[in-house]
Amino acid sequence: MNKQALVEAISEKIGVTKVQGEQAIDCMIGSIVDTIKRGEEVSIAGLGIFAAKQRAARTARNPRTGESIQVPAMRVPKFRPAKALKDAVR
Repeated sequence: MNKQALVEAISEKIGVTKVQGEQAIDCMIGSIVDTIKRGEEVSIAGLGIFAAKQRAARTARNPRTGESIQVPAMRVPKFRPAKALKDAVR
């Protein structure tokens, strides 16, 4: 399922136009991204927890040349699924 299919499903389910459904999804995604940027977690019951994790600097290898390169430390997004989601997928 892509974003457009999700917009169609939500607009049908709650009885709004596709434009309003897309605005709702964009608002939700924007809010999650902004919260994670501030270093906070977003917890959605039944779905999971979105957060940012600090990844340490490391040495990697270029697969084409075999040359070692330094990868700097960075923050990366992280998602921990809720137990309800894990059980639903099984």
